[in-house]
Amino acid sequence: PKCVFNAVEHDRVTLQVTLIPEEAEDMWHTYNLLQVGDSLRASTFRKVQTESSTGSVGSSRVRTTLTLCVETIDFDSQACQLRVKGTNIQENQYVKMGAYHTIELELNRKFTLAKKLWDSVVLDRIEQACDPAQKADVAAVVMQEGLANIVLVTPAMTLLRAKVEVTIPRKRKGSCAQHDKALERFYEAVMQGILRHINFDVVKCVLVASPGFVKDQFIGYLLREAVRQDCKVLLENRPKFMLVHSSSGHKYSLKGSLCEISVLCTCHLQAAGEVKALEDFYKMLQHEPDRAFYGLAHVEKANEAMAIDILLISDELFRHQDVATRSRYVQLVDSVKDNGGTVRIFSSLHVSGEQLNQLSGVAAILRFPIADMSEPEDDSSSDDD
Repeated sequence: PKCVFNAVEHDRVTLQVTLIPEEAEDMWHTYNLLQVGDSLRASTFRKVQTESSTGSVGSSRVRTTLTLCVETIDFDSQACQLRVKGTNIQENQYVKMGAYHTIELELNRKFTLAKKLWDSVVLDRIEQACDPAQKADVAAVVMQEGLANIVLVTPAMTLLRAKVEVTIPRKRKGSCAQHDKALERFYEAVMQGILRHINFDVVKCVLVASPGFVKDQFIGYLLREAVRQDCKVLLENRPKFMLVHSSSGHKYSLKGSLCEISVLCTCHLQAAGEVKALEDFYKMLQHEPDRAFYGLAHVEKANEAMAIDILLISDELFRHQDVATRSRYVQLVDSVKDNGGTVRIFSSLHVSGEQLNQLSGVAAILRFPIADMSEPEDDSSSDDD
């Protein structure tokens, strides 16, 4: 989003920031900024009743600006819509003080957010969201015979844009005609999906991932058709296509493709960096388990010993409603940074974040081994090693 007015100062007292969400992903960033108890001021519609001079009662929708004390935050990840419910805390001609209202934040309309405490995680999120260089510019087509997923990979999330499914009959002895025709229909559908859902003015790299030779055959078809149809969009952007291996055509197999060094060098993605960190953690867990910890209590003990080299933490943990628990995670992040460690905050809408959440949402790669801790985990963290 665009930062219109940023009044957050270093003493982190109750101050405010005004933002304009410019695209769907900005709603995800806003969702991560909002917490119960915050104050949100935004334009919204309210249904009001009017009484005429004759005594007849009617109703109409009016646009007004309300300031709510946030109680409930609802994010629809598919539509990237954000609804915030709370009580009105500022005098308004249409809405009484203390009355409930739900604001649906709109693109290109400013809102003002005020907090009692601006911690480092929130400030970093605002900086990331307002920095144009942070925007993702990578699309991916993950495919296998008969199945393709067209996704946009952003630093914050993996957005499914289209799913193509075509039944491909098996090859028969002496006749491949049906198989080949179905395969051509499938490739044509994927090509149309790319043209419809990928904006080449923004996207700098398109990963085409598949097991075996499906990707090679598809790219061959794509380029032949582009020449035959004189499709300038595909011909001009041909260098942006990159072939990588994936284990299947499902969205989740994209994680392995993002790990490839060639992709890391070409795309410079934050998302790729997180995937690489998770891959390194799993390798460490397998080969040197005394240098790979997960679960909050174990990771905190490693941090006390100043042993954390890379902290992997899910953004889901910072949405915890309990202030003390959330502060504990923020303190962990600040402490690791102060000790010279690297912090990777994973998006729970990204495939790598979903995997990290299965490991309690917090893990660490250590600088040096620490003997296995036999103390039981406390209530705030789940899976134990």
